[in-house]
Amino acid sequence: MSRFPRGFVENSSMDAPKISRRPTICFRPINPSDLERLEQIHRDIFPIRYESEFFQNVVNGGDIVSWAAIDRSRPDGHSEELIGFVTAKIVLAKESEISDLIRYDSSKGEETLVYILTLGVVETYRKRGIAKSLINEVVKYASGIPVCRGVYLHVIAHNNPAIRLYKRMSFRCVRRLHGFYLINGQHFDSYLFVYFINGSRSPCSPLDLAVLVLNYMRSGIKSVASKLTMNHEEKGSKWLKSKDNTRCLLPTQTKRNLASERLSSGYDYV
Repeated sequence: MSRFPRGFVENSSMDAPKISRRPTICFRPINPSDLERLEQIHRDIFPIRYESEFFQNVVNGGDIVSWAAIDRSRPDGHSEELIGFVTAKIVLAKESEISDLIRYDSSKGEETLVYILTLGVVETYRKRGIAKSLINEVVKYASGIPVCRGVYLHVIAHNNPAIRLYKRMSFRCVRRLHGFYLINGQHFDSYLFVYFINGSRSPCSPLDLAVLVLNYMRSGIKSVASKLTMNHEEKGSKWLKSKDNTRCLLPTQTKRNLASERLSSGYDYV
């Protein structure tokens, strides 16, 4: 899988125009006339640099989809200027870094995911729900693709506002990637968030874990009952003394496999 630009959300400030008390925020695709403004916002709010090829791809509608947030209540000449944006890309699920978390349905054909590349809102427009609305545009778009299984993204580990936003929007934090970002010669960890759609869900979801535990408990109870019956017939009531100490746990092999996966992949499951 090729490395895409690594996503950030509102990481730092930038100079921004004054806004009205009740701005009229609208959303539209990013177009070629947004190029200079898009590059400026990326430079000002993100700690990493993006190549010109990336911006050309965004504004010309190449293989990157995008949405711009604009304030129609601003004075003439500025009502179409970007005050926020989100860029994303469709990737094949089997070639993504979360392919092991996707339950495939061969009847649906080649399954895909939508990866959020960058998301930003200029400082004076923050805390107005704009970032949330932009993410909802991506989720709505992805949900309209029958073979799409989810929306995912990376966020730097110390970006608490972004992390809270994703959790409020029901994104699931599935992994922590150590040293994922390299900024000014220093490595920073990243969290990987996923929003499952179109009936997909993580094999490690609470529901699946609950079903696994329940099934194991049922099999454990049946096994204990069988042993109690057999031993009661052979040795009287000897087994009854230890019944209260019996515990139903996940299989040792399952726990060992999970530990092995964490060590071999370099990921921590969160």
